[in-house]
Amino acid sequence: MSSKTFNWFKFSSPATFYPLAGKLVPWFSVIAVILIVVGLYMGFFVAPTDYKQGEGYRIIFVHVPASWMSMFIYLVMAFWAILGLVFNTRVSGMMVQALAPTGAMFTFLALWTGAFWGKPMWGTWWVWDARLTSELILFFLYIGYIALHSSIDDNRRADRATAILILVGVVNIPIIYYSVKWWNTLHQGASVSVKSGSSMASIMLITMLIMALAFWAYSIAIALARVRSIILERERDTTWVSALPEIKR
Repeated sequence: MSSKTFNWFKFSSPATFYPLAGKLVPWFSVIAVILIVVGLYMGFFVAPTDYKQGEGYRIIFVHVPASWMSMFIYLVMAFWAILGLVFNTRVSGMMVQALAPTGAMFTFLALWTGAFWGKPMWGTWWVWDARLTSELILFFLYIGYIALHSSIDDNRRADRATAILILVGVVNIPIIYYSVKWWNTLHQGASVSVKSGSSMASIMLITMLIMALAFWAYSIAIALARVRSIILERERDTTWVSALPEIKR
């Protein structure tokens, strides 16, 4: 194992990860605030009115990035779950636990903003569309993880049990992404594609990407802040936690 790999591996210990997270939280918090302000301003006042959907389309600047984050956070949780199962690192389970509420929040936000967008466009708040249904299943996976983890008293055993649930649920992510291609669905296809590029105006695309980066920075900041609380709770009986200045006060 190279020295560089070893240096990164040392952060798998709560004692070393805790101060690192503390240093990163302010940076990502500031980035998130700046990008959200810029993104919302561009979405409401700079981006042009859509010639088909009118002003109502502007909700996509929240809806689409929230949908992206709902899937991305779940994949990040699966990554940490695999690390925890393979290397038995304590921080891995803590990071999964820290990410889950944010993933559930973005999934809920995606569902509700989708409903607000769908009412004027489809004439109904909800349809059992393939994309909407699979996104709803993702929300239940987040809630199921939180409920299962809370129901097991031993944190390490809870981490292992919920890791299996997360990895099984990963199959839902490609279903969400490809649902508009695999089935006849009311939900419109992707406006941004790696192969075909973007079908929207450049200012709309830039605004959407800014909001996506804002949500990404927010997710990192809130997850790191939350994992610090989880570390303190789980490691409260250790010597290094007792020696922390914030604990001594």
